[in-house]
Formats: sequence, structure tokens, C-alpha cells
Amino acid sequence: MRTFDFAPMHRASIGFDQIADMMDRVMSNDVSPNSYPPYNIEKTSDDDYRISIAVAGFTDVDLSVEVKEGALFVTARKGEDATKRTYLHRGIATRAFERRFHLADHVRVTGASHEDGMLHIELTREVPEALKPRQIEIAHTGAVKTDVVEAKAVN
Repeated sequence: MRTFDFAPMHRASIGFDQIADMMDRVMSNDVSPNSYPPYNIEKTSDDDYRISIAVAGFTDVDLSVEVKEGALFVTARKGEDATKRTYLHRGIATRAFERRFHLADHVRVTGASHEDGMLHIELTREVPEALKPRQIEIAHTGAVKTDVVEAKAVN
């Protein structure tokens, strides 16, 4: 796979640090794809989203949802099992994890709920009024005046 050097872009741009950092993260090859725990991202309306993460075996105390530096961090640390069970087969993974979701500008986490082994995180996009498209009314100045000289008057 090819690697690209974005150093010239860093030198020639001002205020685009987030874009450059995102490109560096995408282009880095040392990140292994993580598939645990499985999750869904759904669009519930024009400006609302829901992230659903399968967290079977975890309690509310074991889970943590935090927003910092433009990213959503979901972590789980399983507490010590006081009963010290002996499993013949253990198919439900309860290993610790950290899942990170990078949030776009103006996306805010509005809530989280844990039910039936699923952690649901609600997000909404709130675009400021200054950034929303707006229609500019074109003023009508009346009849257009033209300086038309009749041919008889010129000759």
C-alpha cells in the first residue's frame, strides 16, 4: 500500500489541524481493525443519530461513556466476579474494551441508556444559525431607466 506524506499540507495550511489529524489517523497502517464489541450506527431523523453497542454481561457500573476532545469514548471494565464460577464453555465475552468514535463538528451527545444487553447513545447535530443556509431577498428597485434616444432627434 502506498504511503502519503502530508507534511507540505501542514506547512501551507492554517486552521485545518483537525483535518490533517484525521487524515493521519486514516492513513496510519499500525491500527488493527477492532471488531469487539459489535455496534450499529443509525440515523433516527435528519439531525439525530443513535449508536447501539452490544454489551452483554456488563452492568451500568461497568460501563463509562465520556466525551472529550471531539471524540466519544465508550469503555467497559468488568468488576471481579465474587462467586468465582467454573465455566464449561464461555462464549459471552466480557473482556475490557475501549471504543472511540470521532464526532463531527456540532454533534452533541444527548443521552445514554442501557437495556437488554445493549448500550444506546443518542446524538444530535446542532448547526449554529450562522452556519445554516439562508435565503437572501433580492430588493426590487422599480422600473429600470434607460437612456434611449430616438433616431429622429439625433439626425
